[in-house]
Amino acid sequence: MAIPNIVNVATINAVTEVAVLTTTLTTTLVTAASEYANKINLIRCSNITDNDATVTIDVEKGGTHKMIANEITVPANSSVDIIDKNSSFYLDVISYDKIAD
Repeated sequence: MAIPNIVNVATINAVTEVAVLTTTLTTTLVTAASEYANKINLIRCSNITDNDATVTIDVEKGGTHKMIANEITVPANSSVDIIDKNSSFYLDVISYDKIAD
């Protein structure tokens, strides 16, 4: 597997991933293919309930989870940006998990 070249790219494809979490503990939102790198520009967590919710965002590589954000409170009926364009990162051949309590 070659490491993706993010300087001399042939194409850039924009994709928006959206998931609705209900009682699911772990939801994988993005899994990078071996020949691609995914740039994560925004992770926004929206809470559409009348109670505060807690969210943990991590990246998994080789079965090991590394926290990006741990137990962030998302107030009732509001949204919180976990990652924005100023703190974007590249996801390569690893899966990105969103874990909700």
